[in-house]
Amino acid sequence: MEAPGIPELSEEIEDYTQRFNTEDQLEWNLVLQEVAAFIEADPAVVLNDNNSVVVTSNRLQEGSAPPLEQGMVVGQLVLADALIIGNCNNQVKFSELTIDMFRMLQALEREPVNLATQTSKQGTLEPNEKPAKRENPHKYLLYKPTFSQLFTFMSASFKELPANSALLVYLSATGVFPAGHSDYEGPYDFGGVLTNTNRDVVNGETVQKRNQAQKEMHCLHPGDLFPFTRKPLFVIVDSSNSTAYKNFTNLFGQPLVCLLSPTVYPKSVQDQSQRGSLFTLFLYSPLLAFSSVCGLNSVRRGLWERAQEFLRKVYRDIGQMITRSRTIDQAFLQFFGDEFLRLLLIRFVFCSAALRLHKLFREARSFPESYPELPKQDTVESSILQKQILELAAMLDVQSLFWDDSLESY
Repeated sequence: MEAPGIPELSEEIEDYTQRFNTEDQLEWNLVLQEVAAFIEADPAVVLNDNNSVVVTSNRLQEGSAPPLEQGMVVGQLVLADALIIGNCNNQVKFSELTIDMFRMLQALEREPVNLATQTSKQGTLEPNEKPAKRENPHKYLLYKPTFSQLFTFMSASFKELPANSALLVYLSATGVFPAGHSDYEGPYDFGGVLTNTNRDVVNGETVQKRNQAQKEMHCLHPGDLFPFTRKPLFVIVDSSNSTAYKNFTNLFGQPLVCLLSPTVYPKSVQDQSQRGSLFTLFLYSPLLAFSSVCGLNSVRRGLWERAQEFLRKVYRDIGQMITRSRTIDQAFLQFFGDEFLRLLLIRFVFCSAALRLHKLFREARSFPESYPELPKQDTVESSILQKQILELAAMLDVQSLFWDDSLESY
């Protein structure tokens, strides 16, 4: 099935290059290939009755995040800034935007509201009154940054961060592993994620120094983030060495949460990694990720909408699990007042619970982790949530792919 809009773009490019007899047709063909690969990266499509593709939005809409209920004690932090960093080899990209970066960018955007519909909902406004504008967090998009670039942008964001605000750092990058074990294991002994080498400085002298170095230089180590934990910090790491960031120490007592991807995937999932990470896909669109991990290439529109409605109820229940848990770390609750961060936390719990029940995911390394750890019985291993995941699987007719204790016991 051809990606929507691609034939039209191809015709326009052909028309342009023939009419003006330009020499940049090869560059335009590369743009066309990148756009097509980008659009086709989604593992499943939603289809109308006539088999045409429905374009779905995954931005934050009204009702996407379950509202805070009366009596929920959560922090008042607002997500003000986000650094979205992409440094994965061989991932689908358009210009300097990888598919993972794009998905996280969309997850941190509000759906634009039509002014007319907004005023009709709220009643008539006074002549001088403007409808309340909901702000999006300010974003820095960094494609294959060097350590210097990454540190510079983080410092700038940290410096300008308003009071009662949080900074989000999203890292989608190749893992860097330590060369060996040292007697003392500190925040620079577990590796981290790759930063780009500045090719201009790779000469004989630099290479020699690197060989003598104790630690990998072109790597963002957990310890590199320590200075920024003086303010509320929310970190998402999607990498084959994400677990390096479990080795955090909250030195300054500020809210700090790290959501960490699985480090190993079943082969069938790993083969799809060029089209984006499954973990980021869950944070962007849980239903799309759930369909993908169940091998569904397409879903009918009516079924998709029923499943999304069912997930809204699941999200409400996960929100209650988080806020009612007696053993949960307060850091999670500090971030829960912000709609974007609330939805990311809820989707993270859903992802963790779904992968734990899926028959293909057998290793502990195939499950997401977090710092601080979540109380498993209250969240990712909750019997209520497990039952709901099996209901969703039954709705999509893929229940045979999941472990069902109620059936196994007979």
